[in-house]
Amino acid sequence: MWRDAWLVAGKDLRIELRSRVLLHQVLPFAALVLFLFAFALGPDHRVLSGAAPGLFWVAVLFLTVLAVQRSAAIEAGPGARDTLRLSGLEPPGVFLGKTLAVVVELAVVEVLLGVGVDLLYGAGIREPGLLVGASLAGTVGLAAAGTLYGSLTQSVRGRETLLPFLLLPVAVPVLLAGSHLWQAALRGRDVSSALSGAPVVGNGPWLALLTAFSLAYLALGVVVFGPIQEAP
Repeated sequence: MWRDAWLVAGKDLRIELRSRVLLHQVLPFAALVLFLFAFALGPDHRVLSGAAPGLFWVAVLFLTVLAVQRSAAIEAGPGARDTLRLSGLEPPGVFLGKTLAVVVELAVVEVLLGVGVDLLYGAGIREPGLLVGASLAGTVGLAAAGTLYGSLTQSVRGRETLLPFLLLPVAVPVLLAGSHLWQAALRGRDVSSALSGAPVVGNGPWLALLTAFSLAYLALGVVVFGPIQEAP
């Protein structure tokens, strides 16, 4: 299964490198989102800095939809699903490989988004370890959920519009926990106590929520990805 996962991830990433969709479409879209948010919120530095965590995760969620749609489109050609079934690859390995490829793509974009948030919004990083841990856990969860719902909608008419309707509601825990943890990492204090000046507290449960979300969708995808691919 793990060998198949590496093969599928490598295949998807090589396709992305050759097509340069990430470079020519996804990264410009990410930069455009940051600029539009900055214009919408105005020049007030305190407003921009306070909204930075939530805006970051909203942008990541939009980019996840784009990345997952691209990942599903790779297998959407005529006979592609049949070829995948006959390849001898384990379905759990295929799921994990496609999820890993989306995680790598999102990680590249998130690094640039983080730099943009720091430069445009003036959000200084106080706890980089918490920032990286929250980003990794949230990214894995979004990639796993997106890959699962992308496979569900792969053969459905109007899948480009159906995928956001399926993915966005279930991503609410990632938005809540990720924004909370990013706020704590950027300002060095808990969101609920940011106004009162209390020290950082209560970050553990939010990180546990992100981790549980990621593990749940990874496990669900490993179990149901095969039957989904066998469906007509």
